[in-house]
Amino acid sequence: MRWGQTRALETQLTAGLEKGPRGPVLEDGSRVAVLGGGPAGSFFSFFLKKMAAAIDVDVDVVIYEPRFFTSSGPAGCNHCGGVVSESLVQLLATEGINLPAGVVQRGIDSYVIHMDVGSVRIDTPLHEKRIAALYRGNGPRTSELSETIGFDRYLQDLAAEKGVRIQRQLVERIDWTGGRPAVVCPDGSRETYDLVAVAAGVNSRLMETIVADLPEVRLPKKTKTYICEFRLGRDVVERCLGPSMHVFVLDLPRLEFAALIPKGDFVTMCLLGDDVDDQLVSSFLAADEVRACFPDGIMPEHVCHCFPHINVGAADPPFAERLVFVGDSGVARLYKDGIGSAYRTAKAAARTAVYHGVGAADFREHFLPACRAIDFDNSLGRIVFASSALVQRWRFSRRAMLRMTAHEQRSARGPRRMSSVLWDVFTGSAPYRDVFLRSLHPAFIASLLWNVLGALAAVGNGSVRGTRRAS
Repeated sequence: MRWGQTRALETQLTAGLEKGPRGPVLEDGSRVAVLGGGPAGSFFSFFLKKMAAAIDVDVDVVIYEPRFFTSSGPAGCNHCGGVVSESLVQLLATEGINLPAGVVQRGIDSYVIHMDVGSVRIDTPLHEKRIAALYRGNGPRTSELSETIGFDRYLQDLAAEKGVRIQRQLVERIDWTGGRPAVVCPDGSRETYDLVAVAAGVNSRLMETIVADLPEVRLPKKTKTYICEFRLGRDVVERCLGPSMHVFVLDLPRLEFAALIPKGDFVTMCLLGDDVDDQLVSSFLAADEVRACFPDGIMPEHVCHCFPHINVGAADPPFAERLVFVGDSGVARLYKDGIGSAYRTAKAAARTAVYHGVGAADFREHFLPACRAIDFDNSLGRIVFASSALVQRWRFSRRAMLRMTAHEQRSARGPRRMSSVLWDVFTGSAPYRDVFLRSLHPAFIASLLWNVLGALAAVGNGSVRGTRRAS
C-alpha cells in the first residue's frame, strides 16, 4: 500500500511542522461541511459538535445529504448487508448511543455454517443477543412503511440533536477559493467552508470529481458485491432461518463470504468477493446448501437487488489541506464491519479537527495513524481469507473444520478455538490481527490436524461423524 505523498509534499509538510503553528484551526464561527449523511458523515458531525462543545467552541456543521432514509426501496437504500457487530454495539453504548428497538430488525444470537459436508450452529460466546440485524434505510421495495426507523436516519437525528444542520441537496463538486473549499450544488449554489469532510462513499461519483483536483490523492480500491432481498413473511423466516445468520462455506472461486440475514418479513442475501458478477450469483443460488434454507428448496423471486461497491484498499492519503475522507471514502475494514470503520475513522478525524487543526499536516500526524491501523489489520485479514479459501478448496479440510467446530459446540467445557475464530471472522467483532494470532496458536493447529486425520479416516470408512445438522 502506497501511503506517502510525493517527496516534495512530504518535505513541505515537515518544514511546516518545524516552523511552529501547523496550519488552520477551528474557532468560534468556523464552518464545516460534511458530504454524505450515512454513518460516517453522521458520526463525524456528532463527534465534531460534541468535542467542540467540550472546549467551548461553537462550530457550524452542515451535512449535505439528499436522502431522508425514510422511504422503502431504492429511495431509502444505502447498500447495506445489515449487521452491526457486537463490539460496535458496545462501543456505541460507551458513547451514550444505544440502538433502540425500532432500529434493530432482529437480534442475532447464533451463526449457522453450511457446507457440502454438513451444517453446524455456533452460539454467541456469551449467550447474549448482541448482534443487530438492521436496515440502513426504511427497508426494501414492497416493505410497508412503519414507525421503524433505519439506522442511517437514526444517526442523522442524533447529529441533528447536537445542532448539526441537514441540507437536502446533492453536491456537484468542490472548488477552492483563497485556499478554502467551496461546496457547489447542481442548482449553482455555492458555500465556502473551513473544512470539508468527505463521507460520500465509494459508490458516489463525487469522489472522482473531488480527487480530480487533488493529484496527490489516490482513490480507494474497490470491488463489486451483491445484495438482494427476499420477502418470505415473518413466520416463514422464523421457521426456516430462526434467530441465526446463515453463512455458506462453499468451493466457489472468487467468493469470500456469503450469508442470509433474517430481518422481520425479509431475508437479506449478501455475497462478498472479487468482483461478484451474475455468473457467481447464479452458481451460489444453484447450490443445494443455499436452496435448503428456503421453503421446499425453492428460490423465491427477489424484491430488489444491487451490485454495490465496497472499499478494499485505502485512499492514499485520506486527507488534504482542509479536507478529510472518512468511512469507506478513506479506509474501511476488509469485507466486515464497515459501520465500525465509519465510527473509528469519523471519530479520529473529528478529534484531529477539534484538538489539533484542519491542515494536511495535522491530519497526517493525528488522523493517518488510525487509518494505517485499519489498513495494516486488513493485510492480516487477507491472509485469513486466503487461508479460508484453502480450507474451502478441499472436501476433507471442510469436513475437518466442521468436525472441530461441532465438537466444541457440543462440549460444555474447554476452549472453543475454531468456534471463536469463525465467530469473529463472520461478525467482525475482533481485529483480524487477533483472529490471525489465535489461528497460529499451537493448540489450534494441533486440534485442526487431529480433526483432519479424523476427516480422512471418516472418508476412508465411508462415514461422517462429529457433525451436527442445523435445525
